[in-house]
Amino acid sequence: MLKLQGKPVYKGVAVGSIVVLKGTDAPVKRSKVQDAQAEIARVDAAIKTAQEQLQRLYDKALKEVGEASAALFEVHQMMLEDDDYVDSIHNMIETEQVNAEYAVSVTGDNFSAMFANMDDEYMQARSADIKDISGRLVRVLDGSADIDWESMDAAIIVADDLSPSETVQMDKTKILAFVTVHGSTNSHTAILARMMNIPALIGVPMDLETIHSGDKAVVDGFAGEVILEPTEEECVKAEAKIKEEQEKVQLLQALRGKETVTRDGRAIKLYANIGSVGDVGYVLENDAAGIGLFRSEFLYLGRNNFPTEEEQFQAYKQVLQTMAGKKVIIRTLDIGADKQVDYFNLGNEDNPAMGYRAIRICLTQPDIFKTQLRALLRAAVYGNLSVMYPMIISVEEVDQIQAIVKQVEAGLIAEQIPYKLPEQGIMIETPAAVMISEELAEKVDFFSIGTNDLTQYTLAIDRQNEKLDTFYNPYHKAILKMIKIVVDSAHKHGKWAGICGELGADPKLTEEFVRMGVDELSVAPSMVLRLRKAIREM
Repeated sequence: MLKLQGKPVYKGVAVGSIVVLKGTDAPVKRSKVQDAQAEIARVDAAIKTAQEQLQRLYDKALKEVGEASAALFEVHQMMLEDDDYVDSIHNMIETEQVNAEYAVSVTGDNFSAMFANMDDEYMQARSADIKDISGRLVRVLDGSADIDWESMDAAIIVADDLSPSETVQMDKTKILAFVTVHGSTNSHTAILARMMNIPALIGVPMDLETIHSGDKAVVDGFAGEVILEPTEEECVKAEAKIKEEQEKVQLLQALRGKETVTRDGRAIKLYANIGSVGDVGYVLENDAAGIGLFRSEFLYLGRNNFPTEEEQFQAYKQVLQTMAGKKVIIRTLDIGADKQVDYFNLGNEDNPAMGYRAIRICLTQPDIFKTQLRALLRAAVYGNLSVMYPMIISVEEVDQIQAIVKQVEAGLIAEQIPYKLPEQGIMIETPAAVMISEELAEKVDFFSIGTNDLTQYTLAIDRQNEKLDTFYNPYHKAILKMIKIVVDSAHKHGKWAGICGELGADPKLTEEFVRMGVDELSVAPSMVLRLRKAIREM
């Protein structure tokens, strides 16, 4: 038995087997082999395994997101059968007597570079596909193959760290807890854990080389510890805690269907934050009044090219139909900073959190923006949609957005495509937006305060930097004063203001937010009933 301390980002207890996720960016080592034919046989077997994986992914995507999105996995299967690609790997193994992993990695790099330098846009797009299938083959060969979410039992996910693009591909029903060596309390792994109502620890000093998938563990988010190979006694204690937590959750179920209103009659809109179509179930399960933040950028993560207008339209339409008339606020893509996507070609930045991201990408690459806006306006016909734009710092940006929306409207009218112009608001997450919030309120329908970014920009602290966690103070007086300024500015011009950052779910501040006049709180689905209870007791 080994106890390790970490920092809890969501409290709760889990008992189960571990699945270790290894990073995919580790360099592939070159080694000399004696039997080249045996290595070639390994490659051929790995190709067969990779094709089986891709077929399962195709079937899953076809069922969940439709044929257009599933087609990518079909393309990858065909590329694995390409004679030039396979022959190049075989030839390298035979002529250089190298291991299969190295031959696949180098061949993948060579072919990827070749496609990237072609003039044809279609062929350039295949560059990322080649890297993807080569990475998959290497993972099959070295035993760190993709998890078969379909057949695995629910498990505790252990990793060095998890990127947004990794978490978006997970089957959330198969995760008991997250435990990572690195990461921040404000990371997307932490946000995902809070949304799913599962325990999560970061900063756990684990040696991932000595921990194996299948090992048993206890994760205690209250004590901030993970116990590897726990004794029977530790497991029994953990199971008792789990039962106690389940009873508390059960008591909250009595609040389903009740109004979120204080004792003296002040009503608050209590919405939920989600990151994908599949997360809508958490919203309904926890009886949120609507969706206050749909992170549309998750449609762009974990893939090799831009989602089409049709793919986006179908995703937004499905969410709106499922929510059956309840408000759904979709944030336009917030790529950049910690959400890096290769095919956007954003390049390296010294300070990506303050760099080329979110609305800045949309306004400088309007074709990407217009595709998303067309999908949103078309989907608005099917429900109660609002759209909000992130990272706004000026009135001029809002004017530019509105001009582009008019262009999109004109295009849809000309093509006789049904659409509806939704309510439009902005995220307030920069000090600049706070200071000109009165002017901005004249231009938009609502404000949604993103406290995560507002805090990092106000305090000059990178919220992804775990070394600064002790300095990151979301309760800083400056942040609370800014929230009050924004709410007052909105109300002065007859607009509503909400909070969709993590701070909105903090029970210590709920009463203060209500007193400030905040109209809406959008939180992790797991927090909805807890906040309803707190508000109804005020």
